[in-house]
Amino acid sequence: MARKYFGTDGIRGRANDGVMTAETALKVGQAAGRHFLRGAHRHRVVIGKDTRLSGYMMENALVAGFTSVGMDVVMTGPLPTPAVALLTREMRADLGVMISASHNPFDDNGIKLFGPDGFKLSDTDELAIEQAMGEVQQLAQGEDIGRARRIDDARGRYIHAIKQSLADDVRLDGLKVVVDCANGAAYNVAPSAIWELGAEVMAIGVEPNGTNINAGVGSTALDAVKARVVAEGADIGIALDGDADRLIVVDEKGQTVDGDQIMALIGRDYAAKGLLKGGGVVATVMSNLGLERFLDGEGLALVRAKVGDRHVLEAMREGGYNVGGEQSGHMILLDHATTGDGCIAALQVLGALVQSGKRASELLHLFDPVPQLLKNVRYAGGKPLENASVQQAIAEAEATLSGKGRLVIRPSGTEPVIRVMAEGDDRGQVERVVGDICAAVAAAA
Repeated sequence: MARKYFGTDGIRGRANDGVMTAETALKVGQAAGRHFLRGAHRHRVVIGKDTRLSGYMMENALVAGFTSVGMDVVMTGPLPTPAVALLTREMRADLGVMISASHNPFDDNGIKLFGPDGFKLSDTDELAIEQAMGEVQQLAQGEDIGRARRIDDARGRYIHAIKQSLADDVRLDGLKVVVDCANGAAYNVAPSAIWELGAEVMAIGVEPNGTNINAGVGSTALDAVKARVVAEGADIGIALDGDADRLIVVDEKGQTVDGDQIMALIGRDYAAKGLLKGGGVVATVMSNLGLERFLDGEGLALVRAKVGDRHVLEAMREGGYNVGGEQSGHMILLDHATTGDGCIAALQVLGALVQSGKRASELLHLFDPVPQLLKNVRYAGGKPLENASVQQAIAEAEATLSGKGRLVIRPSGTEPVIRVMAEGDDRGQVERVVGDICAAVAAAA
């Protein structure tokens, strides 16, 4: 069945356009609500959101959908995606919903669904809900119609939970931390949690107005946090995205520390403490070869999954790993969360910084990334990767990089684009093989 609504991470699109409308949200509420009406208990769904203006519209439509089929609704207000996953499980809810388009601009929005275990829904569940969205749902009658309420302590519950990810004797006293919340879902909880642990906190991106989420701040726009760290003489900068499931760090010199370096730090730290499960870390095919070499030197494995935190999580659960993530900053620490959690990852980094007694620039740059180049080639139609000249260019590139680098070529899942990535010790060689493959794809397209 071809999907009309669900993509690689729930439903996402431009608000009030295409699939991302109040009508869609109503259908999601009714279809997902009916799908999870299992058993004789009173059914419940937890709904959270980030700070986008369209969140009000989508929230109200979802509430109408869920209550119309007999499911009670608990609304949390603005809260990180991992907090919704956490509360879904802790409140014994049947379903969790996060209204967010993550790091996208404010005029996009999305709907992410979590099962009662706090994990994102399986493909099977999403397909069943998608099919049901095209059908007329049986509505609740009389006193079976659901009720809706807001809870005031959701933020406090989440702050308490993420602080538990650090040992009781770990305090952040003496640390000067800039926290950039992207004017998004963590604008209140992230600075509060870090301050409660003893750090001096300077918060930016904490004045959401409905339209400024991810606008010049956050993990995808680092100039603001870098400038503030340097100007304030801070020890470290923490940058989250709009729904706080990503983390990028900035050291005291204003240098970027990406997800690969964060995974290297947490993986090594957990291994030293006897906490690492599976004997390694799960990343994606896009993570730098330098990470793989570093982990190998530590006696740890790097397992590569397809791009997307969902695929990372699947590989972690299948292999029994508890540390995984993406170069882009998704950090999944399964001992503490069921999905990517930028706040928990930030606390692990801050705790390691305090315990090491080192400066961030010493602690957080554990390996030198090898030169890596990614280019996108747009094509008009057809299947350019099946073209003989493209396949020959790929084969020649693989032979050139053999033993000295890696080549990753994949079609985009959302647009007619071929993504060509190569990395290796010789920057010029990397640039040449990427250029040759891109040229071959462009000629074939």
